[in-house]
Amino acid sequence: MQNDQIVAMSKLLKSMSHPIRLKILCLLQDQELSVGDIREEVKTTNANVSQHLNILRSQGIIDYRKDANFIYNRIHDPRIIELMKTMQSLFCPDV
Repeated sequence: MQNDQIVAMSKLLKSMSHPIRLKILCLLQDQELSVGDIREEVKTTNANVSQHLNILRSQGIIDYRKDANFIYNRIHDPRIIELMKTMQSLFCPDV
């Protein structure tokens, strides 16, 4: 691996490593969700969810679409879905 690839991977993994962001990514694996839906599942405030979503967006991990007054979030990069599935199979074999 090249040094720039290692730096990019490290930055990506650092963005994903927070427990709330990791849970958000687990939730978004199979569906897109609104901020309110994510907040209910993560059990935190809208402001906190929005901060974590902004971090994931800034790294290109997730994307969103607006529909009237709702913003729906989804995983943007299919490699992230594959990474999440691999981590689940390694760390959560019962799921």
